[in-house]
Amino acid sequence: MSANTFSNEELNPLQSIEQWEDDVLLRYPEPAVPETAKSKEEYRNYDNPGRDTVREFYRLNHHHQTYDFVQQKKKEFLSFSRKETPVWGAMEFLNTLVDDSDPDIELDQLQHLLQTAEAIRADGHPDWFVLTGFIHDMGKVLCLFGEPQWAVVGDTFPVGCQFSDKIVYPEFFADNPDAKDERYNTKYGIYSPNCGLNQVDLSWGHDEYLYQMMKDYLPEPALYMIRYHSFYAQHREEAYDHLMNDHDREMFDWVRKFNPYDLYSKSPKPPVISELKPYYESLIAKYLPDTIRL
Repeated sequence: MSANTFSNEELNPLQSIEQWEDDVLLRYPEPAVPETAKSKEEYRNYDNPGRDTVREFYRLNHHHQTYDFVQQKKKEFLSFSRKETPVWGAMEFLNTLVDDSDPDIELDQLQHLLQTAEAIRADGHPDWFVLTGFIHDMGKVLCLFGEPQWAVVGDTFPVGCQFSDKIVYPEFFADNPDAKDERYNTKYGIYSPNCGLNQVDLSWGHDEYLYQMMKDYLPEPALYMIRYHSFYAQHREEAYDHLMNDHDREMFDWVRKFNPYDLYSKSPKPPVISELKPYYESLIAKYLPDTIRL
């Protein structure tokens, strides 16, 4: 199943891919919101808030993200044969994802990632943690290769086993072929109890794509943050503890530590890229190769 199989409405149900993250904020608002921050009701304050487009996004996501679809996308994209570039160049490539529809903030993708990383840096975390904040959304370049929004962003979840009712809009899984397939529609499906998440396939998107790109270069906690930061059904709802092992549970402390920086670092004050670029280029040089393949 290729991107040209779908209509434009099926490829791009959201007004922008960032609309998914704003919807996550509505579901998981910041526990203690400073008085100067917007309330969750103020985010995405359109005349029509666009909740119907989010529902349509998840209808498509839950219908098409099957076990076979994930295997196909891994085969299609994990050869990393589309583009070779320095990491900063990949960030600038990502930056061509312009979000003209966002009424909340007029920041591009690179500035948003710098805000996330700078918040982590300000709290004194290790430099690999800062770098993780800087690159964590780089996998969204999948959109620039023509991929449907619902195969790039969205809450992730295991495929190959029963879909949890803790996943957002679980009713839409009724149209997923795997829900009727006896190989995949039981609690454990093709997996075994507490087999460990490294044995489990999650729905396809920017998280898994970037993890596979970075798995040879970053510390394990960073890789868990990248691979599972959209797995809200587990790190917020704890719906798949039966597939996790003790090592996963230990590592998910890092995923939960990262999550607030991912969700709550958005600010209308833009970072000064020219001042920050030397620091981030030095971090990139410390941990990553001169060029990466997309």
